[in-house]
Amino acid sequence: MPITLIINGTEQALEVEPWTTLLDLLRDKLDLTGTKKGCDHGQCGACTVLIDGVRINSCLKLAVSVAASEITTIEGLGQRGNLHPLQAAFVEHDAFQCGYCTPGQICSGVGLIAEGRARTREEVREQMSGNLCRCGAYTNIADAVLEVLEGETTR
Repeated sequence: MPITLIINGTEQALEVEPWTTLLDLLRDKLDLTGTKKGCDHGQCGACTVLIDGVRINSCLKLAVSVAASEITTIEGLGQRGNLHPLQAAFVEHDAFQCGYCTPGQICSGVGLIAEGRARTREEVREQMSGNLCRCGAYTNIADAVLEVLEGETTR
């Protein structure tokens, strides 16, 4: 099936099988391997990306269902030497260990900040609970998200 997506700011005209998930399209056809395949059941959050600014588990979305949408992956958030503020906060707060969950955590954090519903550490932790970290870096992840969140609220 022909679809058009805007992926990290670039319009892409693609042919996909109707059963192809957005995750598989990103990783296998577009070589955007920052988005990770964890559980493939929407339970771990490693595959979190932004669709029109809203965080979703890309393993649960068929690519054809998001045609004409704007998709942002970790590759679209910042570049070497010009990191997204949340990427920089993750580095500053050492909010990763093995790094496998980090792209999904950062995309989820960007979505959480844009939603504007979290104000406290408890709210951040609750609203980030769909993103699992096997290494247990949750405290540092919350610190990084809170730093950027507090910077957004003081502007």
